Amino acid sequence: MRILLTGATGYVGGVLLDALQARGLDVRCLVRRPEKLAGKTGPRTEVLVGDASDPADLARACAGIDVAYWLVHSMEGGVDFERADRLAAERFATAARTAGVKRIVYLGGLGADNDRLSAHLRSRHEVGAILRASGLDVIEFRASIIVGAGSFSFDLVRTLVERLPVMICPAWLATPTQPIAIADVVAYLAAAIDLPAGTPRIFEIGGPDKVSYGAIMQEYARQRGLHRLMIPVPVLTPRLSSLWLKLVTPRYSKVGRKLIDGLKNPTVVTSDAALREFAVRPRDLATAVREAVDHEDREFAGKRWADFADVEDLPIRYGGKSEGTRLVDHRHTVVAVSADRAFAAIERIGGPNGWYACNWLWTLRGWIDRLLGGPGMSRGRRDPAALVTGDFLDCWRVEVCERPRRLRLAAEMKMPGRGWLEFEVVPRDGDVTIHQTALFDQKGLGGLAYWYAIWPLHEVVFRRMLAGIARSAVTGR
Repeated sequence: MRILLTGATGYVGGVLLDALQARGLDVRCLVRRPEKLAGKTGPRTEVLVGDASDPADLARACAGIDVAYWLVHSMEGGVDFERADRLAAERFATAARTAGVKRIVYLGGLGADNDRLSAHLRSRHEVGAILRASGLDVIEFRASIIVGAGSFSFDLVRTLVERLPVMICPAWLATPTQPIAIADVVAYLAAAIDLPAGTPRIFEIGGPDKVSYGAIMQEYARQRGLHRLMIPVPVLTPRLSSLWLKLVTPRYSKVGRKLIDGLKNPTVVTSDAALREFAVRPRDLATAVREAVDHEDREFAGKRWADFADVEDLPIRYGGKSEGTRLVDHRHTVVAVSADRAFAAIERIGGPNGWYACNWLWTLRGWIDRLLGGPGMSRGRRDPAALVTGDFLDCWRVEVCERPRRLRLAAEMKMPGRGWLEFEVVPRDGDVTIHQTALFDQKGLGGLAYWYAIWPLHEVVFRRMLAGIARSAVTGR
């Protein structure tokens, strides 16, 4: 069986690609930017470069395909996303019918078909109707908010909870919804391949919990240990809310305004057809949130910052950069030594050897930490020259030690969040690049304020530390 996957570089499409590849299926991905799939495809996956709105590219993509997934939408592409989605769906339906595609699987949005639908949900339903009009076997899934690390809706909820200890809550936060975990969405999408042939079908999918958007925020806050006061205000309309969103979370404002307009519509499951036809039994909200947070932790811990850092141009700005909920201070330097020698200099850090720069500031930070009930800098290190995973290193713990490539330290000092200090050694032609990355997962607004308040010290300490490591690598002392 040959599968076409559009939207493979998007969030749902990326997770679905992993599931399809795990089943050993032959998959063709139609993408505009193939570099986004670098290292993510197996030997049975073909990456076809093209535009999902171009008839010629769609014709090439659909040739020889049995099942095609349509996971494309244009909300980020411009103001008239409804027209763009309509044209793309019509062209895709024509290409699929001409090529003899046996089945189309589409992911749309929950919401009753009526004249009160938002533009976003109306467009989602219209696309489904266009695909069904092709006469092909179309399976449309309709879902509400998808809970997962990378889901736009969930990231928006999380950002608001993290940044606002007191939230003025408009009436739409009480609108009922039925969130579903990303793993369950993908399970439904993958299982659609095996469904017996039949007439076009619509399946409403959701988790077992029917809750409000405010309850989703409260569940996330509970799991993060954040106390949030939510004050209901009935006069805050979706339009006013979108302007407020632009002020609080400008990163999400462009698409968020369109999504907020749809929050006036209840998005709950009204049919049990999906539970009758599929073996999928969706997770509850608490489990979905916990898995999303845990998954992000694993993904974050596995990132190699040197892999995507532009060695030639890494701009430094106040506060570093944001990566999801984390804040990142990344620096690098090139040293004409071997990887072993560079890593040996990194491995000597801390304890009686000091931190290569501003040791008096480290000592002061240790005293403050002791006053707050933390370990301070008194634990030192087990060995003066070598580290192993699990070692204590002053107020840090060695989380990863992969000699001579990577050292990751987890902070055990008292702070409003979680912190790490990571070093990577990347060999070059006759020299190496040492990457030094400080990472902080802030807890609420206090954590954000803490990071930006101490940034001037980071600028001095971490810059000099990296320079000291480079000198030590050269001199061996």
